Order: sequence, then C-alpha cells, then structure tokens
Amino acid sequence: MTLVTMKQADFDTMSDERLGWACVESTLLSIRGKDVATKTQAITSLNRSQQALCMFRVFYDHAKDSASEYYSWVSYLLQAPGYWPGVIGGLRYFGDENMIQLLEETKLVIEERNHKLNKQIDFASFKDLEQDRELSETVDRLYVKFREIVPHSMKRISTFIRSNQQDFVTIEG
Repeated sequence: MTLVTMKQADFDTMSDERLGWACVESTLLSIRGKDVATKTQAITSLNRSQQALCMFRVFYDHAKDSASEYYSWVSYLLQAPGYWPGVIGGLRYFGDENMIQLLEETKLVIEERNHKLNKQIDFASFKDLEQDRELSETVDRLYVKFREIVPHSMKRISTFIRSNQQDFVTIEG
C-alpha cells in the first residue's frame, strides 16, 4: 500500500475530481497499457479504499468524454474479467447507489440489444451507435444521466477521502 504525499493546503483545496485522481494517479499511470496480471497485482496491492477509488477511475476516466465512449467502455467492462464486479464493488464501497443503478440500466440495454441481435458483448463498438438510431438515442439519454450523477459521485468520493485521509494521503510537513 502506497500513500500519496501532499501538502495539507493542497489536500484541503483540491477539487473533488482532482483529489480523487491525485490519490491514485501514480497507480493508474503505472498500469496503463500493461497486461492483466500486472494490473491485477497493482490493484490488489492497494488498500480497500484505494482499490475502490481505482476501479471508479478506471470506469470514469474512460467513459466521461462522450456517449459513445460511455457505451463502449461499459461494454468493455462487461466483457473484461473482473472489471464489472470491481467497478460495481467500488461504487458500493462508496455508497454510490445512483451510479450503480445507472450502470445496471446501461448493462441491461447492452445485454438486451446483443441478445436481440444474437451478438456477443465483446462485439460492441462505436459503430453500433451509428447503425442503430434507437440504441444511439437510448445511450445518449443514459449518458446525460451519467453526466448528471457524476458530480454527486465525485463529491461522495472526495468526502470519503477527506474523512479517511489515512487510507490515501500522507501530509508533508
């Protein structure tokens, strides 16, 4: 378990989003582009709070920029071993039921579409949204909800971090 070192003033004044990123940045950057075993080892070496934060950031950082990225990343999480339970478990750890509900709703949309088309989940792509207007409209609606819920998720997580500083940060003198 590695804690991030920062000044008290930075810890106290960072935005909710920045604080969450700062607490797991080095771990996430160290595993970027690495194989599954390396990623798993890095995540399991963290304490439970850091693991939950990492899994949220793995989801959020990839899904935040557009409806198509949101759709593609949720699809990826569903087919990548351990990712979906990790993200849901992380959200549950922080008590973020609204985001869990949205992700479960998105999962259902993806699974129903793939079942209807007799496709495997790992075939989901940006093209799905271009070729299926109904899916595109549904994903746009889900993404709007995602953008509405995210600030509350960030606030919930940063409040947890600030209340459990010892799980994330060493304050430098």
